[in-house]
Amino acid sequence: MRRRAVGHSGLQVSRLGLGTLTWGRDTRPDDARALLRRFVDAGGSLVDTASAYGSGEAERILGRLLRSDVPRDQVVIATKAGFGIRDRERVVDTSRGALLADLRGSLRRLGTDHIDLWQLHAWGQAPLEESLAAIDTAVSAGDVRYAGVSNFVGWQTAQAATWQNAFPGRTPITSAQVEYSLLARRAEVEVIPAVRAFGMGLLPWSPLGRGVLTGKYRRGIPTGSRGAASHFSWFVEPYLEARSRSVTDAVAVAADGLDLTPAQVALLWVRDAPAVTAPLLGARTVAQLEPYLEVEDSTLPAEIVAALDDVSGGPNALRTAED
Repeated sequence: MRRRAVGHSGLQVSRLGLGTLTWGRDTRPDDARALLRRFVDAGGSLVDTASAYGSGEAERILGRLLRSDVPRDQVVIATKAGFGIRDRERVVDTSRGALLADLRGSLRRLGTDHIDLWQLHAWGQAPLEESLAAIDTAVSAGDVRYAGVSNFVGWQTAQAATWQNAFPGRTPITSAQVEYSLLARRAEVEVIPAVRAFGMGLLPWSPLGRGVLTGKYRRGIPTGSRGAASHFSWFVEPYLEARSRSVTDAVAVAADGLDLTPAQVALLWVRDAPAVTAPLLGARTVAQLEPYLEVEDSTLPAEIVAALDDVSGGPNALRTAED
């Protein structure tokens, strides 16, 4: 698998990332083992996790696999801090104490002495300068190599990057992680321009439109899918309306003409979009992962890209500027 630099930094990662959101809940440890082995064997390196995933279980599983199956130096670990579940409620706490406590927990669960890419999981109520100072502390201590932000809107991304660039010695913001797909193109309005302006890399999550762009929901909600799961149905439901169906139908038509699957078409559209470093794949089994590895050497024809742009919200101004 080819590698890309994360923005203007020296950090190199595979141009696909393996997400671990479901590890420890919907993805069993044996499936996680097979996924990680296959991903690394194919040249993949970027593995994205978070202290909140499975209340830390995703990191624990990854840590065990790095001790037993895959050498630590073959993996770029990206994890996140500042978000969790307390008393069944989602809580964002980006205070210095909470962030550094999350980091200590991540290092322990992962069984590593450093995190390659440490990200603020969300914009919080704590002063931004306090949250960013925690990043500087972690980097100075050698616990973290690079820093990023996740789920920040455009002005938040720019504010964080500007603050870190304002004084020598602060840790640059290297990456931004946001939802981006043919069903979620809002990032093109402000987030991606901010990413490009500050020389950051973009790590899109849910590049397959929360699974909807695979086409499996075109005739209902299949048993065993995320849309059928009580803890994930809320996540999929927003993309089961009429507009999303029309985009999904267009992806399916393009796939038929290209002898690809709809999921492969949706992934290629994101992978090769302007500013993208690596889409994060939430595959739960090797069977789900394999089709994405198969299109390593594929690209979408320009006319197909343009048609998908049009049907999903209009021309991508950033793509047009590159041309």
